[in-house]
Amino acid sequence: MKASVAVSGELPPSLQAKLLQGGRPGLLLVLSIALLVALLLSVQFGAVPVKLQDWLTLLDFSDEQTLTGSSYVLWNIRLPRALFAVLIGAALGMSGALTQGLFRNPLADPNLLGVTAGAAAAAGLSIVVLSGMHLPIPMSWRMWILPVTAFSGALLVCFALDRVARWISPGSIVGLLLTGIALNALGAAVLGLCTYLATDEQLRNLSFWTLGSLAGASWLAAGLLLALLLPAWWWVRRMISAMNALALGEAAAAHVGIDVRRLRTQVIVLVAVLTGFAVAWCGMIGFISLVAPHLVRTMGGPDQRQVIPRSMLMGGLLLLVADTVARCIAIPAEVPVGIFTALLGSPFFLILLRNARGRLA
Repeated sequence: MKASVAVSGELPPSLQAKLLQGGRPGLLLVLSIALLVALLLSVQFGAVPVKLQDWLTLLDFSDEQTLTGSSYVLWNIRLPRALFAVLIGAALGMSGALTQGLFRNPLADPNLLGVTAGAAAAAGLSIVVLSGMHLPIPMSWRMWILPVTAFSGALLVCFALDRVARWISPGSIVGLLLTGIALNALGAAVLGLCTYLATDEQLRNLSFWTLGSLAGASWLAAGLLLALLLPAWWWVRRMISAMNALALGEAAAAHVGIDVRRLRTQVIVLVAVLTGFAVAWCGMIGFISLVAPHLVRTMGGPDQRQVIPRSMLMGGLLLLVADTVARCIAIPAEVPVGIFTALLGSPFFLILLRNARGRLA
């Protein structure tokens, strides 16, 4: 049995029946329709009204300069931002589902692994230290400094997490969690030091970045994230059966031939890459990776074949709604989206906890 499970990715029928209990096949379609409607509404609302002819301008122009006014806002600002919000939310939803599946805990979050804190600490060092060095960096490259630095910090924490956890408590998922908490505290300390040393201008930039924003969205950023999500989804599909087995316990997963140690490493790398990219481009956006997978699991069951794609759709929907509200509530100003994800996510998550208190006891 072990060999067949490890190669084919099939679980015994009794385990499949247990995991599929309570599934709702139509939920994926409902989420897809809701996301499409939210996307259309998001590009309509804003400081500049969008009309039907603005959608048709792309069929007529021969030079990009002909896109002016509301047409330019639609195709070069609002639409790439909406798609970028969906993709960022999908990345956070996937990373949250993977983290909760790894720890078998609906309250788990990628922040517990220290990835977000590592990216934030690296971003703080970039804003405070690198900006004060006046390095001869070409202007066209400067927009990439902060995302690349934050992403490197997330990967560094990922590497340190795996190494330290193997050294302190090899093979223990609980030890992995405790190591992540320690790295989280270290990242917070570095970020606090950067805040203390920052000038007034640097402090404003750092504070705005930590609140989260999708203002840096572009077609290039959306394309890069899509290029990251596609292989990540392909990789996750290969691990879904193993994640389902892990939901029944480490001993049960090992009994059916799952290499828990290898699975743990793969999940950590995926979570670090997805979360690191999201944090690098958008700052610290909370609650999406926590609420989205917990919500779809409550509505549709624990089968990871359904939880992960639904979490991606739910994460994209939640972040898109939050960003639309952040753009429109104080026109012409823009409120950081991280504030609204917390305002929308925290009471909603408390309601979910209340409804699920019997299952969490």
